[in-house]
Amino acid sequence: MSNATPPGWYPDAAIPGTERWWDGAAWTAHTRPAAPAPQQFGPPAPQFGPPVPPDGTLARTGGTSGGGGSGTTRTVALAVAGLVVVGAAVTGALLLRGGDGTPEAGPSGSAPKPTTTATATDAPSPDGSPAEDDPKVLVDQLNGITLPIPDGWERPERTVDKVLTMRTVDSYRCPGDSGRYCYHGTVTSRTASATDITSAEELAKQDITAAADGAYEKDLVGNRIHGGITSHEELVSESVSVAGRTGYRVRWRVETGKGPGGYVQSLVFPSTVGSETLVIVRYAFDAGPDGPSLTLMDTITKGIRPIGDSATSGGVGSSVGP
Repeated sequence: MSNATPPGWYPDAAIPGTERWWDGAAWTAHTRPAAPAPQQFGPPAPQFGPPVPPDGTLARTGGTSGGGGSGTTRTVALAVAGLVVVGAAVTGALLLRGGDGTPEAGPSGSAPKPTTTATATDAPSPDGSPAEDDPKVLVDQLNGITLPIPDGWERPERTVDKVLTMRTVDSYRCPGDSGRYCYHGTVTSRTASATDITSAEELAKQDITAAADGAYEKDLVGNRIHGGITSHEELVSESVSVAGRTGYRVRWRVETGKGPGGYVQSLVFPSTVGSETLVIVRYAFDAGPDGPSLTLMDTITKGIRPIGDSATSGGVGSSVGP
């Protein structure tokens, strides 16, 4: 539908201060802290009752000692006013949540607000889904898939490119910039949310340029850590089966100004959850004796599974008929 709410982070009405991922058709279990709201300037919030001084006695809010009941009357009035404010706030919250305490519609009225308190780190689940801290599995909760982490690879806690990443443990000084470190192999998984393309083939053929440039042309801060790409050769462009879905992959061999160059691949297939938004898995393997074997690309592709599923149809690089 043209008016469907796009995938993205939206406020979670069930958990204040939290945002939840909307995959285009349903709420997921993936959450994150909401960005802090800008500081508001204005009068201080009202006190719900009389202030209590350090000596523990109730302070009068008007008159002097011996001033009779005027101070007490004002204190009671302030307390009553505070209760009125609280009552109004509770009433407003109920109205926003549909009157009976249930959340109203989701973004653009397309689906109910989530009420679950589960988070992306809750694991393992009853269906046998792997824990996100499993050193042998890269869990992509947003897209409902897992990728096997090969021996000698790791899942870094932080990366400059804020996408789900695994890479070789060993690093080396980049051939085009000895002040920086490169990795012999890197694989990332991301949601194709910034495009209107719905064809896996079309998106893979478009994304391969970005995958090559990001790995061997310039890094995210503009440094040519491999001396830039001087040429490329297309090695593979074909349909494949991934996690039981029909996808498409394109693989290039790139030559660089410095170093041995490498191999890059863009693998695109529909997500296993929600609206089946396209998923992009990018591979970057250094060429030469120190780089991972190209067969490892196929092994990783074969090992991509839906979360909670131990086996799927299709094989490594298996062609899928039109």
